[in-house]
Amino acid sequence: MGTGSPTDARSRLMAELGVVARRYMASYALFNQALADRLGLHPTDLQCLNLLTLERGPVTTGRIAELTGLTTGSATRLVDRLVRAGYVVRERDAADRRLVLVAPVPERAAEVGRMWERVGGGWFALFDDLDDGELERFVEHMRRTTEYGAEQAARLRAGET
Repeated sequence: MGTGSPTDARSRLMAELGVVARRYMASYALFNQALADRLGLHPTDLQCLNLLTLERGPVTTGRIAELTGLTTGSATRLVDRLVRAGYVVRERDAADRRLVLVAPVPERAAEVGRMWERVGGGWFALFDDLDDGELERFVEHMRRTTEYGAEQAARLRAGET
């Protein structure tokens, strides 16, 4: 005696996934807000700083606009706030003095890292029960959802629905 067809089970799982995904996104947004508040930053500024620490080196404000989806004017104001808060510095490019680059202040980036470890460090423990194959699948899922989210954000900014 089955409890329904595989199609019914899939439909129920997809519905549950929709609810869980919305709760996950809301939970992360609220966590980001709380962490930003604790550091005295705007949530977008915190995530910009996060993205800057993932870059290979200092970047232009134009690159920050690309990373965040902000206009260059908004990205400039964001950098101004991060400079005032002491999290980034502007410096001239050694190869092309016309370019101004933005770089995280290492000590302040480390401070954010330590804060993340204190409040979010347990996140990695959530994956302790996964084998390597399951972990690889999860990493791939995160890559795909990151790409999808970026595509959808770009569509929204372009006025598409």
